[in-house]
Amino acid sequence: MARELTLRDALREAMEEEMRRDEKVFLMGEEVAEYNGAYKVSKGMLDEFGSRRVIDTPISELGFAGIGVGAAMNGLRPIVEFMTWNFAVLAFDQIVNNAAKTLSQSSGEFGCPVVFRGPSGAAGQLAQQHSQTFESWMANVPGLKVVSCIDPADSKGLLKSAIRDNDPVCVMESEIMYGHKGEVPEGEYLVPIGEAVVRKEGSDVTLVAYNKMVEVAKSAAVELEKEGISAEIIDLRTIRPLDYKTLVKSLKKTNRMVVIDESWPFAGVSSEIAYTVQRHAFDYLDAPLVRINSADTSLPFASTLVEEYMPNAEKVIKAVKEVMYIVK
Repeated sequence: MARELTLRDALREAMEEEMRRDEKVFLMGEEVAEYNGAYKVSKGMLDEFGSRRVIDTPISELGFAGIGVGAAMNGLRPIVEFMTWNFAVLAFDQIVNNAAKTLSQSSGEFGCPVVFRGPSGAAGQLAQQHSQTFESWMANVPGLKVVSCIDPADSKGLLKSAIRDNDPVCVMESEIMYGHKGEVPEGEYLVPIGEAVVRKEGSDVTLVAYNKMVEVAKSAAVELEKEGISAEIIDLRTIRPLDYKTLVKSLKKTNRMVVIDESWPFAGVSSEIAYTVQRHAFDYLDAPLVRINSADTSLPFASTLVEEYMPNAEKVIKAVKEVMYIVK
């Protein structure tokens, strides 16, 4: 059986189920308790689990991220919520230099089972310091796993897997997608970290996306279908480890690929995909891979410029016609 839940409700269910299953799991972050979470993801959790397991922190990302790392090193399984990953920049020392390196620095004797989660990416007119996409930043660090998904069912299963994982996991959500609805199965289930999923079968071109860019891919696919172009959509779900096999398998079928990546174009997730595809499936490419990224600048505030800055369906459709050599 499945119910329709919002993304925020699915994420809450994941945390509640894992906290009931394992008393070592706890949640900490700004406004997660008394205020029910900045985006109401933790609504009601304080009432059930109490202030020892749902903990409001000061506005000090470096401080409470460090507490989370220390707790994980001592046998607990903390979930550290950042109000936005933009604020987590202040905690990069703890995430990158401590959490990610614990296993290697201890010669494998102990890990750091901590989850860092919160929204990444643009959310409208929030200006430059609140609109950055951090998947590629975190995925660049050995020792970190990176999850980025907005499908409610998969997000729930991935968060549960992240909480149980013995490595530090960065879970990237989306501020504007917390109300996004989808069918979520009842009962216990996990979604493996490191496996992409084909959201739509197609034969002419492969569209690769993650997080809210999957919705952009879906919108483009609907319009392309009207013109007789069949697009396959791959939702990465996990950025590190990246599911190269699913990407190559799809390319061998369609022979063309467009990657939709909200991050900046230089050294982004799409850059890694482009290298991997040409390295392992060059002979199957009937056209050069095309990337659709955000503009190579900080996000402007004006709404018209926000629209121009972001990847959208129109840009994807144009790229698809480019790789199919459709000239108008």
